[in-house]
Amino acid sequence: MPTDELDDRLKKILGQYRTSFSGKTYAEENDDVDPLMAVFGITPSLKRENRQYWGRELGMCWQLLVSELFRLRRRDYSPALRIGDDEPCDFCFGQNAVDTKYRIGSGDSGTLKKFKAYGKVLIERSYRPILLIVRQDNLAAAITACETGRWKVLTGQESFDFIRKEADFDLEAWLKRCQASEEFVIQRSK
Repeated sequence: MPTDELDDRLKKILGQYRTSFSGKTYAEENDDVDPLMAVFGITPSLKRENRQYWGRELGMCWQLLVSELFRLRRRDYSPALRIGDDEPCDFCFGQNAVDTKYRIGSGDSGTLKKFKAYGKVLIERSYRPILLIVRQDNLAAAITACETGRWKVLTGQESFDFIRKEADFDLEAWLKRCQASEEFVIQRSK
């Protein structure tokens, strides 16, 4: 696929989220700005105003960007596995079952049990469970549950390095170019 076409498709996803984010408001105790926040011009103070909203929306944006990138760059890509009513991962390539998360902040027992169970189910089906997480300020108990479930957990730069290696595309550099263009910065109403 030509680079221009790939660039256009990924930018389309960012454009849809810019429209969705306009007029919304959220930040965490952590004042770190990650690459997705930077693209949209989301400050930590804005993110704090509605943490749940921004976490959910940035997570879905991350999932769509990474899934689309692998769909377009890997011939062995396949969509999310469906096991009963569950989808234990977002997509697969080869024997890798990939789930994407913006940040894992929930430590409720149901969430932790799912991480453990999904890893086990994927391994039983001969997949290698991999979590690609944007942020590094994840809940320690949730990361431990993922590791107990035998997920390979990659956070922050590790996620971008994995994507660069496996999809042969530097998503981090691409996001920085989008940030520099200011094309996706949220225009908030006053």
